[in-house]
Amino acid sequence: MIVYRTKTDLTGHLLSLQNEGKTIGLVPTMGALHEGHMSLVEKANTENDIVVVTIFVNPTQFNEPSDLDHYPRTLDQDLELLRQLEADLVFVPSVKEMYPEEDTHIFDLGSLDKVMEGKHREGHFKGVAQIVSKLFLLIRPHRAYFGQKDFQQLVIIHRLVEILELNLTIVPCPIIREKDGLAMSSRNTRLSKEDRKLAPFIYETLVQAREKKEDLTPSQLKEWVTLEFKKQSELNLEYFEIVEDKGLMSVDEWNTSVNKVACLAVHLGEVRLIDNLNFD
Repeated sequence: MIVYRTKTDLTGHLLSLQNEGKTIGLVPTMGALHEGHMSLVEKANTENDIVVVTIFVNPTQFNEPSDLDHYPRTLDQDLELLRQLEADLVFVPSVKEMYPEEDTHIFDLGSLDKVMEGKHREGHFKGVAQIVSKLFLLIRPHRAYFGQKDFQQLVIIHRLVEILELNLTIVPCPIIREKDGLAMSSRNTRLSKEDRKLAPFIYETLVQAREKKEDLTPSQLKEWVTLEFKKQSELNLEYFEIVEDKGLMSVDEWNTSVNKVACLAVHLGEVRLIDNLNFD
Protein backbone atom coordinates (compact mmCIF):
# COMPACT_ATOMS: atom_id res chain seq x y z
CA MET A 1 0.00 0.00 0.00
CA ILE A 2 1.34 3.39 -1.00
CA VAL A 3 0.29 6.62 0.71
CA TYR A 4 0.35 9.82 -1.32
CA ARG A 5 -0.09 13.35 -0.02
CA THR A 6 0.19 15.40 -3.20
CA LYS A 7 -1.90 15.40 -6.37
CA THR A 8 1.20 15.35 -8.57
CA ASP A 9 2.60 12.17 -7.04
CA LEU A 10 -0.77 10.43 -7.08
CA THR A 11 -1.64 11.27 -10.68
CA GLY A 12 1.84 10.29 -11.84
CA HIS A 13 1.32 6.80 -10.47
CA LEU A 14 -2.28 6.59 -11.72
CA LEU A 15 -1.26 7.55 -15.24
CA SER A 16 1.09 4.59 -15.50
CA LEU A 17 -1.65 2.27 -14.20
CA GLN A 18 -4.18 3.66 -16.65
CA ASN A 19 -1.71 3.20 -19.50
CA GLU A 20 -1.49 -0.45 -18.48
CA GLY A 21 -5.26 -0.73 -18.82
CA LYS A 22 -5.87 -1.22 -15.10
CA THR A 23 -9.38 -0.56 -13.79
CA ILE A 24 -9.52 1.82 -10.85
CA GLY A 25 -12.04 1.84 -8.03
CA LEU A 26 -12.36 4.90 -5.78
CA VAL A 27 -13.54 4.93 -2.17
CA PRO A 28 -13.74 8.55 -0.94
CA THR A 29 -13.82 8.91 2.87
CA MET A 30 -13.30 11.49 5.58
CA GLY A 31 -11.44 8.99 7.72
CA ALA A 32 -12.38 7.65 11.16
CA LEU A 33 -12.95 4.42 9.28
CA HIS A 34 -15.36 1.74 10.49
CA GLU A 35 -16.87 -1.47 9.13
CA GLY A 36 -19.10 0.49 6.77
CA HIS A 37 -16.07 1.98 5.05
CA MET A 38 -14.36 -1.40 5.09
CA SER A 39 -17.27 -2.93 3.20
CA LEU A 40 -16.81 -0.33 0.45
CA VAL A 41 -13.10 -1.15 0.15
CA GLU A 42 -13.79 -4.88 0.09
CA LYS A 43 -16.36 -4.50 -2.69
CA ALA A 44 -14.05 -2.22 -4.66
CA ASN A 45 -11.31 -4.85 -4.33
CA THR A 46 -13.50 -7.48 -5.95
CA GLU A 47 -14.45 -5.30 -8.93
CA ASN A 48 -11.25 -3.43 -9.84
CA ASP A 49 -7.55 -4.00 -10.46
CA ILE A 50 -6.57 -1.03 -8.28
CA VAL A 51 -8.35 0.50 -5.30
CA VAL A 52 -7.73 4.12 -4.32
CA VAL A 53 -8.98 5.26 -0.91
CA THR A 54 -9.01 8.97 -0.10
CA ILE A 55 -8.97 10.34 3.44
CA PHE A 56 -9.83 14.01 3.60
CA VAL A 57 -12.00 15.93 6.07
CA ASN A 58 -13.48 18.41 3.62
CA PRO A 59 -14.00 21.80 5.32
CA THR A 60 -16.32 23.21 2.66
CA GLN A 61 -19.13 20.78 3.44
CA PHE A 62 -19.38 21.69 7.14
CA ASN A 63 -21.88 24.43 7.84
CA GLU A 64 -21.03 24.41 11.57
CA PRO A 65 -17.39 25.22 12.47
CA SER A 66 -17.71 23.29 15.73
CA ASP A 67 -18.79 20.19 13.80
CA LEU A 68 -15.64 20.41 11.70
CA ASP A 69 -13.49 20.93 14.79
CA HIS A 70 -14.95 17.89 16.54
CA TYR A 71 -15.00 15.54 13.57
CA PRO A 72 -12.97 12.45 14.60
CA ARG A 73 -9.54 12.07 13.05
CA THR A 74 -7.78 8.70 13.41
CA LEU A 75 -5.30 8.61 10.54
CA ASP A 76 -2.81 6.09 11.95
CA GLN A 77 -5.59 3.65 12.79
CA ASP A 78 -7.22 4.23 9.41
CA LEU A 79 -4.01 3.45 7.52
CA GLU A 80 -3.48 0.24 9.48
CA LEU A 81 -7.01 -0.91 8.64
CA LEU A 82 -6.44 -0.17 4.96
CA ARG A 83 -3.15 -2.12 5.01
CA GLN A 84 -5.01 -5.11 6.37
CA LEU A 85 -7.58 -4.80 3.58
CA GLU A 86 -4.79 -4.51 1.01
CA ALA A 87 -5.86 -1.18 -0.44
CA ASP A 88 -3.44 -0.23 -3.20
CA LEU A 89 -3.22 3.56 -2.95
CA VAL A 90 -4.29 5.97 -0.23
CA PHE A 91 -4.51 9.70 -0.88
CA VAL A 92 -4.24 11.88 2.25
CA PRO A 93 -4.02 15.49 1.06
CA SER A 94 -3.92 18.65 3.12
CA VAL A 95 -6.57 21.34 2.82
CA LYS A 96 -4.08 23.54 0.97
CA GLU A 97 -3.40 20.71 -1.48
CA MET A 98 -7.08 20.36 -2.36
CA TYR A 99 -7.93 24.05 -2.09
CA PRO A 100 -4.87 26.07 -3.16
CA GLU A 101 -7.39 28.83 -3.78
CA GLU A 102 -11.07 29.30 -3.03
CA ASP A 103 -13.30 26.97 -5.01
CA THR A 104 -16.11 29.00 -6.57
CA HIS A 105 -17.66 26.19 -8.61
CA ILE A 106 -21.43 25.94 -8.21
CA PHE A 107 -23.21 22.93 -9.68
CA ASP A 108 -26.85 23.09 -10.73
CA LEU A 109 -28.36 20.27 -8.69
CA GLY A 110 -31.92 21.42 -9.24
CA SER A 111 -34.06 20.73 -6.20
CA LEU A 112 -31.92 17.82 -4.99
CA ASP A 113 -29.90 19.99 -2.60
CA LYS A 114 -32.85 22.04 -1.35
CA VAL A 115 -34.58 19.39 0.76
CA MET A 116 -33.75 17.38 3.90
CA GLU A 117 -29.99 17.73 4.49
CA GLY A 118 -29.78 20.64 2.08
CA LYS A 119 -32.56 22.49 3.86
CA HIS A 120 -30.97 22.08 7.29
CA ARG A 121 -27.28 22.31 6.33
CA GLU A 122 -26.92 25.33 4.09
CA GLY A 123 -24.02 24.99 1.66
CA HIS A 124 -23.35 21.36 2.62
CA PHE A 125 -23.93 19.85 -0.81
CA LYS A 126 -22.11 22.67 -2.55
CA GLY A 127 -19.05 21.56 -0.59
CA VAL A 128 -19.72 17.89 -1.28
CA ALA A 129 -20.01 18.54 -5.02
CA GLN A 130 -16.80 20.57 -4.99
CA ILE A 131 -14.65 17.93 -3.31
CA VAL A 132 -16.17 14.93 -5.08
CA SER A 133 -15.79 16.58 -8.48
CA LYS A 134 -12.15 17.35 -7.65
CA LEU A 135 -11.52 13.71 -6.74
CA PHE A 136 -13.33 12.34 -9.79
CA LEU A 137 -11.43 14.60 -12.20
CA LEU A 138 -8.12 13.97 -10.44
CA ILE A 139 -8.31 10.18 -10.11
CA ARG A 140 -10.52 9.36 -13.12
CA PRO A 141 -11.83 6.12 -11.61
CA HIS A 142 -13.90 3.56 -13.48
CA ARG A 143 -16.09 3.00 -10.41
CA ALA A 144 -16.69 4.95 -7.20
CA TYR A 145 -18.21 3.48 -4.04
CA PHE A 146 -20.58 5.28 -1.67
CA GLY A 147 -22.60 4.07 1.30
CA GLN A 148 -26.38 4.31 1.21
CA LYS A 149 -26.50 5.80 4.70
CA ASP A 150 -25.90 9.16 3.02
CA PHE A 151 -28.80 8.51 0.66
CA GLN A 152 -29.38 12.11 -0.46
CA GLN A 153 -25.67 12.51 -1.12
CA LEU A 154 -25.75 9.39 -3.27
CA VAL A 155 -28.58 10.79 -5.42
CA ILE A 156 -26.68 14.08 -5.79
CA ILE A 157 -23.47 12.31 -6.80
CA HIS A 158 -25.34 10.49 -9.57
CA ARG A 159 -26.47 13.90 -10.77
CA LEU A 160 -22.91 15.26 -10.50
CA VAL A 161 -21.63 12.49 -12.78
CA GLU A 162 -24.25 13.53 -15.35
CA ILE A 163 -23.22 17.19 -15.11
CA LEU A 164 -19.53 16.36 -15.52
CA GLU A 165 -20.35 13.87 -18.32
CA LEU A 166 -18.03 11.27 -16.83
CA ASN A 167 -17.74 7.66 -17.92
CA LEU A 168 -18.02 6.54 -14.31
CA THR A 169 -20.16 3.99 -12.52
CA ILE A 170 -21.40 4.93 -9.07
CA VAL A 171 -21.76 1.83 -6.91
CA PRO A 172 -24.21 2.19 -3.97
CA CYS A 173 -23.33 -0.02 -1.01
CA PRO A 174 -25.72 -1.14 1.75
CA ILE A 175 -25.80 0.48 5.18
CA ILE A 176 -23.75 -1.49 7.69
CA ARG A 177 -25.37 -1.54 11.11
CA GLU A 178 -24.34 -2.34 14.64
CA LYS A 179 -25.99 -5.39 16.21
CA ASP A 180 -28.63 -3.13 17.78
CA GLY A 181 -29.48 -1.53 14.43
CA LEU A 182 -27.62 1.78 14.72
CA ALA A 183 -26.20 2.76 11.34
CA MET A 184 -22.42 2.80 11.49
CA SER A 185 -21.03 6.31 11.32
CA SER A 186 -17.78 8.03 12.22
CA ARG A 187 -19.87 10.34 14.40
CA ASN A 188 -20.97 7.43 16.60
CA THR A 189 -17.64 7.62 18.42
CA ARG A 190 -18.72 11.00 19.82
CA LEU A 191 -21.80 9.59 21.54
CA SER A 192 -21.67 9.33 25.31
CA LYS A 193 -22.34 5.91 26.85
CA GLU A 194 -25.82 7.05 27.85
CA ASP A 195 -26.62 8.45 24.41
CA ARG A 196 -25.26 5.34 22.70
CA LYS A 197 -27.87 3.29 24.59
CA LEU A 198 -30.62 5.57 23.26
CA ALA A 199 -29.41 5.69 19.65
CA PRO A 200 -30.97 2.37 18.46
CA PHE A 201 -34.38 4.02 18.86
CA ILE A 202 -33.73 5.74 15.52
CA TYR A 203 -33.61 2.55 13.48
CA GLU A 204 -36.31 0.87 15.58
CA THR A 205 -38.68 3.72 14.74
CA LEU A 206 -37.88 3.50 11.03
CA VAL A 207 -38.66 -0.22 11.04
CA GLN A 208 -41.92 0.31 12.91
CA ALA A 209 -42.88 3.08 10.51
CA ARG A 210 -42.37 0.79 7.54
CA GLU A 211 -44.64 -1.79 9.17
CA LYS A 212 -47.35 0.84 9.76
CA LYS A 213 -47.43 2.09 6.18
CA GLU A 214 -50.08 -0.52 5.39
CA ASP A 215 -52.51 1.30 7.68
CA LEU A 216 -51.42 4.95 7.48
CA THR A 217 -51.00 7.50 4.71
CA PRO A 218 -47.55 9.08 4.30
CA SER A 219 -48.69 12.25 6.10
CA GLN A 220 -50.21 10.24 8.95
CA LEU A 221 -47.02 8.22 9.21
CA LYS A 222 -44.95 11.41 9.44
CA GLU A 223 -47.18 12.56 12.30
CA TRP A 224 -46.75 9.21 14.06
CA VAL A 225 -42.94 9.33 13.79
CA THR A 226 -42.89 12.92 15.04
CA LEU A 227 -44.97 11.96 18.08
CA GLU A 228 -42.77 8.95 18.83
CA PHE A 229 -39.68 11.13 18.96
CA LYS A 230 -41.44 13.70 21.14
CA LYS A 231 -41.77 10.95 23.74
CA GLN A 232 -37.96 10.71 23.79
CA SER A 233 -36.74 13.89 25.43
CA GLU A 234 -33.09 13.18 24.63
CA LEU A 235 -33.69 12.67 20.91
CA ASN A 236 -34.49 15.77 18.87
CA LEU A 237 -35.98 14.91 15.48
CA GLU A 238 -34.82 17.45 12.90
CA TYR A 239 -36.79 16.02 9.99
CA PHE A 240 -38.52 12.88 8.80
CA GLU A 241 -39.39 12.63 5.11
CA ILE A 242 -40.64 9.91 2.80
CA VAL A 243 -39.31 10.64 -0.68
CA GLU A 244 -39.09 9.02 -4.09
CA ASP A 245 -35.59 7.76 -4.71
CA LYS A 246 -34.72 9.69 -7.90
CA GLY A 247 -35.85 13.30 -7.47
CA LEU A 248 -36.22 13.25 -3.66
CA MET A 249 -39.73 14.67 -3.87
CA SER A 250 -41.97 13.98 -0.86
CA VAL A 251 -44.62 11.37 -1.52
CA ASP A 252 -48.23 11.89 -0.42
CA GLU A 253 -49.50 8.46 -1.40
CA TRP A 254 -48.16 4.92 -1.59
CA ASN A 255 -47.71 4.97 -5.36
CA THR A 256 -46.27 1.65 -6.46
CA SER A 257 -44.70 3.19 -9.59
CA VAL A 258 -41.91 4.91 -7.63
CA ASN A 259 -39.44 3.59 -5.08
CA LYS A 260 -39.77 5.28 -1.70
CA VAL A 261 -37.18 5.92 0.99
CA ALA A 262 -37.78 7.23 4.51
CA CYS A 263 -35.02 9.59 5.66
CA LEU A 264 -34.44 11.32 8.98
CA ALA A 265 -31.95 13.35 10.97
CA VAL A 266 -31.79 13.33 14.76
CA HIS A 267 -29.79 15.27 17.32
CA LEU A 268 -28.64 13.17 20.25
CA GLY A 269 -26.56 15.10 22.76
CA GLU A 270 -24.02 17.04 20.69
CA VAL A 271 -24.14 14.56 17.82
CA ARG A 272 -26.27 14.72 14.68
CA LEU A 273 -27.17 11.33 13.21
CA ILE A 274 -28.88 10.45 9.93
CA ASP A 275 -30.45 7.22 8.74
CA ASN A 276 -32.83 5.94 6.09
CA LEU A 277 -34.81 2.86 5.17
CA ASN A 278 -36.25 1.66 1.88
CA PHE A 279 -40.04 1.56 2.10
CA ASP A 280 -40.63 -0.72 -0.92
